[in-house]
Amino acid sequence: MKKVVLIEDSKTLAGALTGALELEGVQTVWAADGVQGVSAARKEKPDLILLDLMLPKLSGFEVCKMLKTHDLTWRIPVVIMSTLTDPESRDRAKEAGADYFIAKPYDLAATLAEIKKYLKI
Repeated sequence: MKKVVLIEDSKTLAGALTGALELEGVQTVWAADGVQGVSAARKEKPDLILLDLMLPKLSGFEVCKMLKTHDLTWRIPVVIMSTLTDPESRDRAKEAGADYFIAKPYDLAATLAEIKKYLKI
């Protein structure tokens, strides 16, 4: 079974995406802030990390950089999902090591299709 760590502070968005992923047979581990997210990613070693940029405790930029420079997580693809869609934020996400960027609000079907590409399902 494929596994995703979802680092998202919105319980509503996390619930909707978790439900959709579980219907696809994907196990989802949710973290509500940056510190929990880094810990969950290192512990779970998922196939994919979905990461918001605006998070409590650590920003998504900091989380991404930490994950991409750690021995246990540097190979795991990180997909940013954020309302921060300006060119500077996109550039910062890429510099932090993000593999892909999805703008919020997102189309759930299109987002699932992109996630499935990364999970190879």
